[in-house]
Amino acid sequence: MTSVKEQEAVRKLTIFLQEWDSAHKVARSHILDNFIKSNDGKTEPELELEFSQGASLFLARLTAWLRMTYMYSTCLNKLLKSIGIFLSAASGRRYLIEFLEIGGVLILLEILGLRHLKEEDKRQSVKLLQLVANAGRKYKELICESYGVRSLAEFLATSSSAEAQEDVQVLMGSLGSGNPKYQNQVYKGLIAVLPCASPRAQQLALQALRVMQDTVGEAPSVLVEPVLGALCSPHLEVQYEATQLLKALMAREVRPALLKGLVALLTPPRKKAFTFCDETAKDPTALCLREPMLVYSQQAAAAKVIG
Repeated sequence: MTSVKEQEAVRKLTIFLQEWDSAHKVARSHILDNFIKSNDGKTEPELELEFSQGASLFLARLTAWLRMTYMYSTCLNKLLKSIGIFLSAASGRRYLIEFLEIGGVLILLEILGLRHLKEEDKRQSVKLLQLVANAGRKYKELICESYGVRSLAEFLATSSSAEAQEDVQVLMGSLGSGNPKYQNQVYKGLIAVLPCASPRAQQLALQALRVMQDTVGEAPSVLVEPVLGALCSPHLEVQYEATQLLKALMAREVRPALLKGLVALLTPPRKKAFTFCDETAKDPTALCLREPMLVYSQQAAAAKVIG
């Protein structure tokens, strides 16, 4: 027979779960606030003690609500943070497995592609994916098998949040390390980011490629054009990272193709020596030197690498 103390603990858990089940959006939001405040950083035994050995019952309710509402941003950030408490709990591998069994990885990846969701919600999704990847090689493979590399690369290239982009870089680096089956896929995913319009994404992708280079070994020929394009960026931080990657690549088989491309960058295009800005229409004596300056910058960068 159970003790009076155990019976009381079970009664409290039952009341709590009934309160959650009957609560609407606002009430559930308050419950999540209290849960995050009270349980952040707890271990699996501590969570089980808090929920009278029934923590999985609450996690199941959180994941069920996530599946039903993630497309509508219903308390999404708080919901993801609450699930993160379970996934990050020390000795809490079973919580991770329970989350994966309901298709958790696919939901997190789909969140990244929903344009109407907030950047902070997507960043929280990336953090949960990192917790999954940290669990080991088979979990990294699961993310990659779920087209995770493509989703992460697209989010890195289009995100307007520098913090979220940095989190994606860390996750891509994790997926590219200790994951030989999908290591090249991660590498090519980072290459695909280089032509994007975001200088920060370009910089982070170049850094990640350089870190992965020793592990990958020989670089594919498809890398030549994107990295030379990054070298021509007007953003000095992008130029710097491209230069560092090019130096690392000079010991590889792509060296001749890279040198050929660098020499080509030394010769400016013959079309349009100068470009006139809108201001020129007001003042005919005011030349816009934007395009020539980019050419000079491109030449200087190429000369440094060859140097």
